[in-house]
Amino acid sequence: MIAKDLKKKLLRGMLRLRLIEERLAAIYHQADEIKTPMHLYTGQEAAAVGVCAALAPGDTVSTYHRSHGWYIAKGGDLNAMMAELMGKELGCSGGWGGSMHLLDAAAGVMGSSSILAATVPHAVGAALAFRMKGEDRVAIASAGDAAIEEGVFHESLNWASLKKLPVVFVCENNLYSTTTPLGSRQTSVDIYKRAEGYGMPGARCDGNDVGDVYTKALEAVDRARRGEGPGLIEVMTYRWREHVGPNYDWDAGYRTKQEVEGWMEHCPIKALAAEFPAQEVQSYRDEFEKEIDDALVFARQAAFPRKETVKA
Repeated sequence: MIAKDLKKKLLRGMLRLRLIEERLAAIYHQADEIKTPMHLYTGQEAAAVGVCAALAPGDTVSTYHRSHGWYIAKGGDLNAMMAELMGKELGCSGGWGGSMHLLDAAAGVMGSSSILAATVPHAVGAALAFRMKGEDRVAIASAGDAAIEEGVFHESLNWASLKKLPVVFVCENNLYSTTTPLGSRQTSVDIYKRAEGYGMPGARCDGNDVGDVYTKALEAVDRARRGEGPGLIEVMTYRWREHVGPNYDWDAGYRTKQEVEGWMEHCPIKALAAEFPAQEVQSYRDEFEKEIDDALVFARQAAFPRKETVKA
């Protein structure tokens, strides 16, 4: 049973993230403000929010190209993210990184990458550093289902298990790699069961149930923090919008409108919001919309980076 206060935190986290993404989708093609391709997180909010709710402030996340969710859920600065998307000097990567390269070390967001599975070993390295320094910290490596097809993913699991490092691997299985379905890329072995081959526990959770994600993540994080080694969590989720960009792409031929709408019907925010008074939920929406307005003003007023800020 999850306490009401925690449910409120989870609801607010998912709703805030959804509204940020919806605003970005709305302005993406307006006035050439957004200078970078965006891989939106809409529909997958329960994954990042549920996992990050199980973390301590000093824990870290190393994430992938669909990065907004993890950046925001872990406490990344919204003003700096908006400025980064507009290519501004006050952006979290100085305006040079864009949507797929977000960083906020103070919040524990240790960088995202456009290279498939690239940040998975980064999280393992962080966990090794925590162990060597005697720090009570846990690293999260988040990646999509296509990352399982990269050798570095398996090397990372093997090394982390061998050294019993405090790292948790989170696979967001949204069933597609760009437009290629999972069944066309991988054998019919459940991803979470692959953990068995590396001597670590694996768990699967419902990515439309943030409480389930939180519970499974807390168990894995606590285990890692106790020094019992890493774990793998497979979050069954689904991205609503196209692979990259703000549109709905059921006309592209690789998935149907019926499939997308079926997942949308089981929206993780809708399910949890039903447990709260509508007026309360609306007050959260109003609060977050104002925050987003302010962040956009900040980003629009910021200057573009100077060439002197490029580092060799």
